[in-house]
Amino acid sequence: MTPAGVLVLFLLLFPGERPEPTGARYRDSQQPVSMRVRDLLGRMTLEEKFWQLFMIPDDTGRDYHRLAHGVFGLQIQGHDGSRTAARIDALQHFFVDSTRLGIPIIPFDEALHGLAEPGATAFPQAIALAATWDTALMGRVAGAIAVETRARGIRQVLSPVLNVASDVRWGRVEETYGEDPLLASAMGVAFIRPFEAAGVITTPKHFVANVGEGGRDSYPAYWSERWMEELFLPPFEAAIREGGARSLMAAYNSVDGTPATASRALLTEQLRERWGFRGFVIADAGATGGANVLHMTSPDYATSGKLALEAGLDVLFQTSSDHSRLFWPAFQSGAIPLAVIDSAVARVLRAKFELGLFEHPYVDRDTAGSDAKEHRLLALEAARASITLLRNQAGTLPLSKTLRRLVVIGPDAVEARLGGYSGPGNAPVSMLDGIRQRLPAARVTYQPGPGRGTPEFEPVPAASLGPGLEAEYFDNITLEGTPRVRRVDPFIDFRWTLSAPDTSLASDWYSVRWTGRLIAPRTGVVRIGVEGNDGYRLYLDDRLLIDNWKKQSYRTTVKPVRLLRGRAYRIRLEYFESTGNARIRMVWDAGRPAEWRAAIARAVSAARQGDAVVIAAGIEEGEFRDRASLRLPGHQEALIRAVAATGRPVTVVLVAGSAVTMTDWVDSVGAVLLAWYPGEEGGHAVAEVLFGDQNPAGRLPITFPLAEGQLPLSYYHAPTGRGDDYLDLTGRPLFPFGFGLSYTRFEYSGLTIEPAVIDSSGTAMARCRVRNAGAVAGDEVVQLYVHDEVASVARPVMQLAGFQRIHLAAGEQREVHFPLGPKQLALLDREHHRVVEPGRFRIMVGASSADIRLRALLTVR
Repeated sequence: MTPAGVLVLFLLLFPGERPEPTGARYRDSQQPVSMRVRDLLGRMTLEEKFWQLFMIPDDTGRDYHRLAHGVFGLQIQGHDGSRTAARIDALQHFFVDSTRLGIPIIPFDEALHGLAEPGATAFPQAIALAATWDTALMGRVAGAIAVETRARGIRQVLSPVLNVASDVRWGRVEETYGEDPLLASAMGVAFIRPFEAAGVITTPKHFVANVGEGGRDSYPAYWSERWMEELFLPPFEAAIREGGARSLMAAYNSVDGTPATASRALLTEQLRERWGFRGFVIADAGATGGANVLHMTSPDYATSGKLALEAGLDVLFQTSSDHSRLFWPAFQSGAIPLAVIDSAVARVLRAKFELGLFEHPYVDRDTAGSDAKEHRLLALEAARASITLLRNQAGTLPLSKTLRRLVVIGPDAVEARLGGYSGPGNAPVSMLDGIRQRLPAARVTYQPGPGRGTPEFEPVPAASLGPGLEAEYFDNITLEGTPRVRRVDPFIDFRWTLSAPDTSLASDWYSVRWTGRLIAPRTGVVRIGVEGNDGYRLYLDDRLLIDNWKKQSYRTTVKPVRLLRGRAYRIRLEYFESTGNARIRMVWDAGRPAEWRAAIARAVSAARQGDAVVIAAGIEEGEFRDRASLRLPGHQEALIRAVAATGRPVTVVLVAGSAVTMTDWVDSVGAVLLAWYPGEEGGHAVAEVLFGDQNPAGRLPITFPLAEGQLPLSYYHAPTGRGDDYLDLTGRPLFPFGFGLSYTRFEYSGLTIEPAVIDSSGTAMARCRVRNAGAVAGDEVVQLYVHDEVASVARPVMQLAGFQRIHLAAGEQREVHFPLGPKQLALLDREHHRVVEPGRFRIMVGASSADIRLRALLTVR
């Protein structure tokens, strides 16, 4: 439908509504933004104001009338560049031409390491970009993403993630810039500035500290005010003060007992009063209702919305326009003061005026895709810079280009995974393809091995359960009375953590009976059972097979049964839940346990025929996918040990966005290379490093522990009251923060501090020399750490205060210098004032937090 047709349709549907006259002052671009905001705000109805505080995915199709009052913005997803631009233009035409006030929308999307849409360049994952320790490179990457984003008409990105990765079990470590507040701040600012300069609003997230105890996502944060100020808040403050971010996303978790979306201490006192933030704050998707469905600090959605807006939240981010009915009553009833509403709407309108959307709401089609080739080359450069060498015994790497037979093992060699919050990328290059292009004359053999997730048991599939299972859901825990809900479930694999199986049931008080037929897939013994958090009974042909009718733990219980292929068996599973957070699956092995062993045997046989072996091993992680174990999943460790036992030189390439424990296999292999999620050109970059065309220079932005029992483990901590070690394990890591090897060797010398004595407002300069003492060119990341030797409060044993990535030819030497002033030396004193206290500061320069090469003292008088 043409824009004119949309307007006609709108007028027919809403004959009492007419667009505002074009002479309105808010339409005059010559007026100050503040004047335009006041004028437009004064013309808006309450419902129009409400919708300017509501953001959703683009779920309208062609049914525009449901948004006739306007809307803050829509998330445009799933289209390539030209179709995204066309969709945005169609939407903008409706909102500009066919709503009463003609307020344009802010189209928004995700852009963590590339716009998350088809056709957009997929750069290395955020943690990989942090591993470059190169803010200039980060700025160029962000600039490229901003160009692609703006070319499609997207004017806000829900990026970057500025949470400090304080526990590597967290599934979202891959999205962060690591465990250090300075590194995260520097990378965050470098990402934000190009976007804001390009007219695309950034939305740093998740404010604040949404990784909690046990490395679990969105767990409640009860950190002290000092710890929050020193560790978790600095990246967000830098994003606002230095980066110029015009938006911020509040987190799902509670902070000191209050949901982050409703925390006045965070959203008003910290953001606006202390930091002077003038932008708008959005909730994470669906987070506002967390106050009543999770945190239990609100009785209903309307009250949750009221508490959030009064605390300083501006925009409700929901997953459907239908959710408006949950929050509108608080506006309609007058429960939310009009002054609060107007303040939030004014912040949104100011952003729209500053973006120039009222004058230029449509997409400039001439810029779409113009830099695709250059951006792909930049993706390759970033991948090269991020790859981190963790182990290299006896010169295992680089591999010789004269190899005649190379064996490559593991699905990560062919999958080219890009990491979380990614688009599909543009023809991503796999590791295997990159290697084969590097060795065109060699015989490169591939074996998949056992894979990342070869489970011993898997859910019984729908195909083996006849036409489905008759399910009866009861509103009690004893299967008594008449079922509240009857339905057909195709199979049993449920996780009810945030709600009940049905809205008519309580989330923590119900029972279920499933009945149906099990069709045997083969003849023989099959182990079948239940995986879940107790409270279950399983019957086969009316015979009680498993009786675990109690609530005490989470377990997998199976029993062997002999089945005949194609025969139908009566199956019944009963389950009850009395505490919430339910997990229930009917599982079996279907006679497959031997498959992974056979896959390893095939890989070992292939390895024996090779001159060298590369094993691509990966982990599973992501949002709401936190890890209790940091070991390689599935049977990958058994694969590595078995292949290493052949005596062939083995290199393990890790595809991961967080730490991996390696104690059981690392000493058996020659080299370990961390590829992270290296982006669409990652296969080429990994191959270049493997064969020495590129010298690896990535450095760890997180600490790799020896074992999970050491966690949380970070270089950034205050002195302990006794010691760091355990009875049965050291307190030291496997690989420390800042660590990374090279194919060359660097020497440090001549550290000086000038002047050696300064006053509290002064600045000194630390200088040292770094020399490439090896035979090949390479990059070194020079790291400067400080320690306040005697302070009024306990200070970290060491704290990153500066870093520089430098390139040196073989034999080349360069002087590196770092400023030492209030920004590097200040602390929060006992009264929480940021000051530089008199005393001595230990200045440490080295190649990692554990590899300090030079030391000196600076005195503050």
